[in-house]
Amino acid sequence: METAYLLLGTNEGEREKNLQKAKELIGKTCGQIILSSSIYETEAWGLKEQNSFLNEALSISTLLDASSLLVALKNIEVQTGRTEAVKWGPRVIDIDILFYGNEVVNNVDLKIPHPFIAERRFTLVPLNEIAKEFVHPVLKKTMNELLKECKDESEVK
Repeated sequence: METAYLLLGTNEGEREKNLQKAKELIGKTCGQIILSSSIYETEAWGLKEQNSFLNEALSISTLLDASSLLVALKNIEVQTGRTEAVKWGPRVIDIDILFYGNEVVNNVDLKIPHPFIAERRFTLVPLNEIAKEFVHPVLKKTMNELLKECKDESEVK
């Protein structure tokens, strides 16, 4: 079993239902959800001219390896109604693997730890709620330290 940290995000449709459906599917196909953060409303990052997002961080215990987990999560995105669109644009659901244990993966389609964790308040705030003392395997800092150092001033409430 490995612990993975995920971030869910949605800014289209019935946002809370999108998160709930994704969580149900994650629990059925990826592994047991150990912890889930509060749901945070966050301003869009990257492309600012769109609806605000709801974001939630999860800790799961999984038997899937990192690549298999990515495939399962992409399938859940499709089942939840996601269609490919503009990068950083509006979406029904987005599920990112933030960490997979302490593994470092640098493939074309999978980068773990997620490369933008330290730059995104919308990721760090919910992650800090459930994994304050988790140490980033590359940056060697806890989530709490990264949040304190984050220069992103986007609103997270």
